[in-house]
Amino acid sequence: MAQFTFCEFFAGGGMARAGLGVSWRCLFANDFDEMKVSTYEANWGCGDIKHGDVAKLTLADLPAKTVDLSWASFPCQDLSLAGDYRGLGRERDDAKTRSGTFWPFWKLMRGLVQDGRAPRAIVLENVYGCLTSHGGKDFAAIASALSGSDYRFGAVVINAAHFVPQSRPRVFFIAIRKGETIPEGLTTEGPQRSWHPASLLGAHAAMTDEAKRKWVWWNVPMPAVRNMVFADLIEENPTSVKWHNAAETKYLLGLMSPLNRDKVANARKSGRRIVGAIYRRTRPDEKGIKRQRAEVRFDDISGCLRTPAGGSSRQTILVVEGKTIRSRLLSSREAARLMGLNDDYLLPARYNEAYHVCGDGVCVPVVRHLAERVLEPMLATNRAEELIAAE
Repeated sequence: MAQFTFCEFFAGGGMARAGLGVSWRCLFANDFDEMKVSTYEANWGCGDIKHGDVAKLTLADLPAKTVDLSWASFPCQDLSLAGDYRGLGRERDDAKTRSGTFWPFWKLMRGLVQDGRAPRAIVLENVYGCLTSHGGKDFAAIASALSGSDYRFGAVVINAAHFVPQSRPRVFFIAIRKGETIPEGLTTEGPQRSWHPASLLGAHAAMTDEAKRKWVWWNVPMPAVRNMVFADLIEENPTSVKWHNAAETKYLLGLMSPLNRDKVANARKSGRRIVGAIYRRTRPDEKGIKRQRAEVRFDDISGCLRTPAGGSSRQTILVVEGKTIRSRLLSSREAARLMGLNDDYLLPARYNEAYHVCGDGVCVPVVRHLAERVLEPMLATNRAEELIAAE
């Protein structure tokens, strides 16, 4: 069977491409960030990606033929707590927020629809906060954009922790154009608890009636049980970071509240090697005074990777083995592993740049799961129907 074709917008280092795999052929990719484009080219070659602002792209930049899929992991800063929930912005006001880049992207999609080149399927990926940002108006705006262009669509929340030891819930809109067949078994009559949490149901309830009429409840199969834990991904001799000295580790432990120090004490008593993940956060102390705290988790998964805008955004690991406690920043290769990238994936040499590529990406095995269990069966069915109709 011929490869499925796709375009990748806000492509970053090409993690959606990595997840789609060899059954797919990229016909166009785009990103605004020069460093990410360089990373993309280092891993996938220079022929597919165009460096530049999505708002400056035209239909002439895109493939002349209809593609099977347009994937867009549009910037999430304004749809999360880190972005203060500023939101998508209005379609005419998209320059004011980074997540406003959704509207220039969607202008391209509308143009393809009007030109008879509508992608068969569209996947939009974003942070969990898009369910509630602007009181749910952002979610409703995306839903109206899809339904207004005659796409049937639904959304699922998938946590990367099903596949890798990282807590990373993300919202995936999956849309199929008008006239395409959705095979039996890919949808259900109502929500599934595994993929449609209460916050998504609330966002769905706030959509317009027109959008609700075009909504589908995707039936995403559960993946196999994850067979790795956070400790399995840790490098003993990383090249991108150094282990802290004793004084640095002591200082880190001193930033912990009594509750978090108790977690460390219990880890020491366990008698086994345990790796914890630490983020620094500003919390009020017992007197109500805000101070920096180090919060640790020992549940065999890491916290959600973020972009390294500051020291608090970079994750620290704490390795406890009996009386021995060591600490350091998460290495760039460990960050890549937490995103499901193979060790042959080429990362930028600079630590913050490598961490940024990973923290801004989409988890590779999540993409593969959606491709294998939803997108490929649906697209293959429609290809077969077209062949029959042509005979």
